[in-house]
Amino acid sequence: MKTAATHNTGAGMRRAFRAIVLMAACAALTACATYREPKDVGAPAQLTPPTPSTHDLLRLPEPKGKIVVAVYGFRDQTGQYKPSPDSSFSTSVTQGAASMLVKALKDSGWFTPVERESLQELLTERRIVRALDGSQDKEAPQVQIPALLPASILVDGGIISYESNIRTGGLGARFLGIGLSTQYRMDQVTVGLRSVDIRTGRVLQTVSTTKTIFSYEVRPSVFKFVNFKDLLEIEGGLTQNEPAQLCVKEAIEAAVVHLTVQGLKDNNWALKNPEDWNTPIVQRYLQAENNYAQSITEEQLGPPAVASTAPVDPLQ
Repeated sequence: MKTAATHNTGAGMRRAFRAIVLMAACAALTACATYREPKDVGAPAQLTPPTPSTHDLLRLPEPKGKIVVAVYGFRDQTGQYKPSPDSSFSTSVTQGAASMLVKALKDSGWFTPVERESLQELLTERRIVRALDGSQDKEAPQVQIPALLPASILVDGGIISYESNIRTGGLGARFLGIGLSTQYRMDQVTVGLRSVDIRTGRVLQTVSTTKTIFSYEVRPSVFKFVNFKDLLEIEGGLTQNEPAQLCVKEAIEAAVVHLTVQGLKDNNWALKNPEDWNTPIVQRYLQAENNYAQSITEEQLGPPAVASTAPVDPLQ
């Protein structure tokens, strides 16, 4: 009798323990499935976060005089769309790169952008003001419209490349039903920028910058039998993607800094204080340009062509 009672007590404890485990598992799953408001969903709008190139752009030394620059557009020249099932009509990159370029030129402190993208609307408003000139009272002051500011430099270019999945990979491990897996993906966007002298049409500088877009995913999981017929399965995940528009913004800002430093090197514009030529930011971008030129070695270009000394038959 004592042995049977002990056996019944042990079986009851096992059943109670199994019930507690199942209740805990159900509570955990219920907590995961319960709707939770996303974090910072009610946060107010704020300025676009700065990039490392933004800090370089704002730390440029002062110019001797600002250059009036016109931007007629900065187009998406990739012709790529997001893959299905996201959307077959949504482009892979932003279509507002011209606004990013105008802001980068103005933030640099070296250029004075003038409105050209909405020039037709601007001319319409000026005609409206002139039309009001004759309809006012005689005692009213005459409306004076200054002439439009002409540009001396034209800045043009576009987003010339967007490559997706240039590198993908992952890593995972599982032991006794408990595992963790990670995956990553790398995309790449390239922008081209050039400055043109409007008097002669000569291209002064041309720059191409590339920015990598990095995305990764972390997914832990638990797959375990808590009893002969009871299965416990728990999954989680975290994904983080770099915003593509911020990567395009950083590439454009880096191109503007390189364009400015190249103009200083070619004496197209000058510094207010000539000693600022030795500032770390100017020297760092000059060094990047020199490293780019030195990376093209003779091995990559091949041996120089040697002119043949053998006589050539003109009839062949």
